[in-house]
Amino acid sequence: MKYSEISTGRVFVLRLEAGEVLHETVEEFSRIHKIRAATLTAVGGIGPGSKLTVGPKLPVEEGVIPLIHELNAPHELTASGTLFEDEDGNPMMHMHGSAGREGNAVTGCLRTGVIAWLVLEVVITELVGNVPIRKKDPGTGMKILNID
Repeated sequence: MKYSEISTGRVFVLRLEAGEVLHETVEEFSRIHKIRAATLTAVGGIGPGSKLTVGPKLPVEEGVIPLIHELNAPHELTASGTLFEDEDGNPMMHMHGSAGREGNAVTGCLRTGVIAWLVLEVVITELVGNVPIRKKDPGTGMKILNID
């Protein structure tokens, strides 16, 4: 295990407008407000066409290929995650959540393209100090959190 001790900074509350894409909106907001790292929570409605990564295709020995699930109707969402800059200084959201409708639920990563529907609220709690960054992992090809 590696760790970095950091503190909290500013706190922002966002209400996304219908049709906005969650990760694009959070990352652009973070870029504008110079947020290098944060914890994130989201709650509200997401619309049809929203996509969640629900795991890797099997077998993983052939490489990590995302398995995508697309919603065909509005769903209720609850999610939490983090935001850290990559090696180029771009904020990258990593958020997982569960979306439900009529007693059925799907859980996954929301970076694939979750679309706000009616009301989608996000709380961004900035992290300040010696914050880690996301670096490309040669094994997976994904940008993962790197703590020195």
